[in-house]
Amino acid sequence: MKQKIVAPCGIDCFNCEMFEDNVTKEFQERISAKTKIPAEKITCKGCSGGNICLFLEVEGKTCKTLDCVNKKGVDYCFNCDTFPCEYLMPLANNADKFPQNIKLYNLCLMKRIGIDAWSEMAGDIRKTYFTKNLKIGEGGIKE
Repeated sequence: MKQKIVAPCGIDCFNCEMFEDNVTKEFQERISAKTKIPAEKITCKGCSGGNICLFLEVEGKTCKTLDCVNKKGVDYCFNCDTFPCEYLMPLANNADKFPQNIKLYNLCLMKRIGIDAWSEMAGDIRKTYFTKNLKIGEGGIKE
């Protein structure tokens, strides 16, 4: 089985629609139409082995979170002595489209139960984030 790629910031790359094992022609065409990135380039290897998010790569930018992790010599943000920091701050902008706001939850779970155990739950976490309606005081608990 191929290794499940997890970004140092807690994003489950292996569950992303753009990840090389998951990307479909339909997704590539839809994103290409919105971004003008050629459809065949819309695929990502995840944030490991020198790779970065495709959207940053296309713009010629680097990931400040990834740069920080590399500078500090840690594998994941939860290994850092300043965890959590501003790079993990949840933001409302595009929260319905991008999993930015599950990073902190993912990292805390990884630290508590381990990456392998968390990876078995990551798909459900992502599904809850994108499909469950907010009820004040309930968070992401199961119905």
